[in-house]
Amino acid sequence: MTSRAAVPFLVAMMLLTGVCNTLLTKYQDMQCVRNCDGNPKKRLLFNQPVLQTAQMFVGEMGCWLVIGLMTLYKRFFARASDTEYRAVSTTDDDDIAPTADEHADEDGRKGLLSGFGVVLLALPAICDILGTTLMNAGLLLVAASIYQMTRGALVLFVGLFSVLFLRRHLFLFQWLALVGVVSGVAVVGLAGAIWPDEKARHAAGPAADDDGEGLSDAAGAIVGVLLIAGAQVFTATQFVLEEWILENSPIEPIKVVGWEGLFGFLVTVGGMVVMHLIVGRTEAGRYGAFDMVEGWRQMTENNAVWLTSILIMISIGGFNFFGLSVTRSVSATSRSTIDTCRTLFIWVVSLGLGWESFKWLQILGFAILVYATFLFNGIVQPPLKSLRPNAEVEPLLAEDPIEHP
Repeated sequence: MTSRAAVPFLVAMMLLTGVCNTLLTKYQDMQCVRNCDGNPKKRLLFNQPVLQTAQMFVGEMGCWLVIGLMTLYKRFFARASDTEYRAVSTTDDDDIAPTADEHADEDGRKGLLSGFGVVLLALPAICDILGTTLMNAGLLLVAASIYQMTRGALVLFVGLFSVLFLRRHLFLFQWLALVGVVSGVAVVGLAGAIWPDEKARHAAGPAADDDGEGLSDAAGAIVGVLLIAGAQVFTATQFVLEEWILENSPIEPIKVVGWEGLFGFLVTVGGMVVMHLIVGRTEAGRYGAFDMVEGWRQMTENNAVWLTSILIMISIGGFNFFGLSVTRSVSATSRSTIDTCRTLFIWVVSLGLGWESFKWLQILGFAILVYATFLFNGIVQPPLKSLRPNAEVEPLLAEDPIEHP
């Protein structure tokens, strides 16, 4: 159980690592990796969303390091303290109990993840691959703050999938809140289309030619928002699968993250090899997102890309650790507030670094999105008394949710 005195520190570190993850990924996207000394219009920026997904899973696999350290602590230090004094049993039936199966519930029944059943965690990992890759591709086209705000569409799909697959019940005000979420995301996307991310494009040199080829700034922003919003379908599917697994198997959430990191990394690398052989080696796919050799060259030969990759892995691992450490100690209200602060900090830092320009319309969209999310989660009451439920609003996600960057 997390100490109450440590909760503010854990929340601050969770917020810091979450902010750093998005900002470092955007900074990595802005690095020039080819034709950097020539014509600025011919510069090629780092464009490897699949490789960024792989490095995310490496960060999640870092949870195994934490699990290993905790196991060593329990085995040596905790056991040493236990052997200092132990009362002698005075009954004949107090035999040494067999070691409990970590995949068995309180009644001794096996869970879904017993034995080879742990492979089931590859399903949410695949959803994570699809969702994260689409979001990384969308981040290439929009500002970091718009990226973070658009991810708020997750509430919409989590709500819908919870009703369809988990048989949860939504009140009328929650359905109206989902309409508000869609409206907020639409306004944020509109702000990005009307005022494209010019400063972010020119901070590291323009990546596209101005000869009419490729997407315009406005079209690129719209495509980016659609990619990020669409990715929330896979993220919501991942959340629902994780909740179903946690409900049917008594496994610790940190181990779920570790297994998903392992399976996700293996599937991602396998997919990268296949796509490199099919697309990356062709003339059309050369220097693209599926050119595995070029992606590795860009990552290893560019110091800024390599350093940010290491920092991103650390930030993802830290975010999962701090998030899981604090999740039982804070309420749903606190978690929603943390997510809101995370988005605000990303926005403020991006503005301060000159990566994007200030947009009043974006504030309106963000305000609608935050209010609708708070309303959906029951943090704020519906404005009309007729919409207020008599029963308590239950959270749609598990009691011990798995934190995702």
